[in-house]
Amino acid sequence: MVSYRLGQAARLLGVSVDTVRRLADGGRLGSVRTAGQQRLIDGVQLAKVADGLEQDDADGEQVSSARNHLLGIVTRVTKDKVAAQVELRCGPFRIVSLLTRESVDELGLAPGVMAYAVVKATNVVVELATDVQPREKS
Repeated sequence: MVSYRLGQAARLLGVSVDTVRRLADGGRLGSVRTAGQQRLIDGVQLAKVADGLEQDDADGEQVSSARNHLLGIVTRVTKDKVAAQVELRCGPFRIVSLLTRESVDELGLAPGVMAYAVVKATNVVVELATDVQPREKS
């Protein structure tokens, strides 16, 4: 079984440490205390809460087959004669998109413009996080 420190759990959910603490205190997240009284959050329960966040936030109206819509702000646009590179900051994530110059011009994309990065990929690389702390045995 895998457990996470409060800060790790908060980062994974995209919420504050206080929110994770309230979820644990309210019984929505299982937690145990280490010998040093550090609270560890159960990874399986954390995954269930994370999975439920999408359903809680959804408004039921999806106008695209892509499920990953990340709201952000354009930070950089680089254009040549045919292609363009657009960089967005979506919360803690930096998203870079390559598209036609014509599309960038039609959308009016420029630094400071709010836009969505809509991600629909047929190939996603998943890497193992190395800062996971194993659960201590009671």
